[in-house]
Amino acid sequence: MPPPRPSENGRLTGRVATMSGAAAIGGFLFGFDTAVINGAVNALENNFGLDSVGLGTIVAVTLLGAALGSFSAGWLADRIGRPRTMAVAGAVFLVAAIGCGLAQGLWDLAFWRLLTGYGVGFATVIGPLYIAEIAPAGVRGRLASLQQMAIVLGIFAALLSDSSIALALGGADARTFLGFPAWRWMFIAGVVPALLYLTTALAVPESPRFLVARGRVAEARDVLRKLQAITAEEAATLTDRMAATPGSDRSARFHDLLDRRRVLLPVVWVGAGLASLQALVGVDVIFYYSTSLWQSVGFDESSSFTLSLVSALVNVLATVVAMLLIDRAGRRRLLLAGSTGMFASLVTVAVGFSTATIAADGEPTLSGAWGVVTLVGANVFVVAFAVSWGPAVWVLLGEMFPNRIRGVALSACAAANWLAGVLLNFSFPSLRDLSLAGSYAVYACMALLSWLLVFFFVSETKGRSLEDMREDTAPTTDSPTS
Repeated sequence: MPPPRPSENGRLTGRVATMSGAAAIGGFLFGFDTAVINGAVNALENNFGLDSVGLGTIVAVTLLGAALGSFSAGWLADRIGRPRTMAVAGAVFLVAAIGCGLAQGLWDLAFWRLLTGYGVGFATVIGPLYIAEIAPAGVRGRLASLQQMAIVLGIFAALLSDSSIALALGGADARTFLGFPAWRWMFIAGVVPALLYLTTALAVPESPRFLVARGRVAEARDVLRKLQAITAEEAATLTDRMAATPGSDRSARFHDLLDRRRVLLPVVWVGAGLASLQALVGVDVIFYYSTSLWQSVGFDESSSFTLSLVSALVNVLATVVAMLLIDRAGRRRLLLAGSTGMFASLVTVAVGFSTATIAADGEPTLSGAWGVVTLVGANVFVVAFAVSWGPAVWVLLGEMFPNRIRGVALSACAAANWLAGVLLNFSFPSLRDLSLAGSYAVYACMALLSWLLVFFFVSETKGRSLEDMREDTAPTTDSPTS
C-alpha cells in the first residue's frame, strides 16, 4: 500500500487543536456532572430523607439517562449536524444543572439527574465523533484523547468545586448564600461550563464529512483547507475520497449496523466489546473504593480523602502520557500493554484482599506488607487504565467505523459502555458481600478478556484515513505509516 498523502497524514494546526478542544468541553461536563453529586450526598440525605434505595435511584437514573442519550446522539448528529448536536447537549446540561440545584424532593431530583445523564450520553458520542472527523490522521489519536483528558479534568474540577463551596459556606448544608445552601450551589456551578459549551458549539465549523454527505462539497473543502492548513487541491482530493465512500450520501439508521443475516456487523461487535470491557474491568469500583482502601492501611478519613484527590491528579497526569504515546505507539499496542498492566494489578489486589481481616465496622483491614502491596496494585491499575483503555477506546470508537455508519455505530457502542457500567455498579455490592477478593478476581478476568479481544480482533488505525475503515475486523497490527 502506498504511503498516505500529506493531506491525509496532516500536521497539528492551532485551529484544528482549538476546535478539538471546544468539542472536548462536552467531556469536561461529562466528568463534572457525574462527579458533582459526591459533595452533596449527605445534604441530600438530610434534606430529602433519602435512604440507600433513594440514593441508589439517583445514581441509577443518571446511568439510564446516559445510556439513552448516547444511543440517540449519533442518530441526531447524522440529521442536524455535529455542532448543533453539541448545542443540544449544552442546553440539556444547562437546564439540568439549574433543575438539580432547585430540586425539592427525590422524584424531582431523579428527573433532573436523568436529564443530566442524557446530556452525558450525548457528550460521550459527539466529542469523539467530531474530533475524529476534523483531525488529520497523523495527530488524530492525540486530539481525540482530549475527550478523556476533559473527562478526568471535569471529575477533578467537580471535587475541587464541591470542597471550595463547602469550605466557603462552612459545610454542604451549614448556611446559605443568596437564599441557597451550599449543596444547591454545587449543582448550579455546572451552569458555567454548560454555558461555555453551548456558546462554543455555535462557533465551531461543521464536520467536513457531514457536509459531503449532505452534498455541500464546496463548504467541506473550505473547512478542511482552513482547519488543516492544506491546499485547495489537497482539500479537493480528500472530499472526493469522502464522496466516493459507499453510503456516504445518506444518513445511517440503526438497521445499517446489521449484515444480510440480520446480525451485527463484525466491526460493531468489536466496538461494543471494547466499550463494554472498558467499564467491566472495574475502574469505577477502584475509584469508589479508593478512600476505604487508604483507610484500610492506616490513614485517617481526612488524609484518605486528600490521597484520593491525589489519585485523581495522577489520573490526569497518566492521561497526558497517553496523549503523548497514542500516535507513536498506536492504539493496539497501547491497549495490549494496558490490558497486561490491568490484569497483573487486579490479580495483586485480589490476592491482597484475600489476606484481609474484617474489622468490627465491617470494613476490611490489611496489615503488614500486603497492605502496601494492595495499595500499590490499586494505583498501578488506575495508571494502566488511564494511559491506555481510558482514552484509547474512545479514540478507536471515533475512527474505527466506516463513514456510512460511524455516528450510529458509535452511539450503539457508547450505550453498551453505559449499560456495562450499570451492570458493574449494581453487581459490585453483592460481589463485595460475597467476596471482596473474588470481585477483583472477576475484574481481572475482564482485563484478560480485554487483551484477547484486542489481540485477535482489533486492527490498528494509527495514521489511516477514515475512508479506509472497513466493516470486517481483520486484525492488522501496523498502520500504513508505521
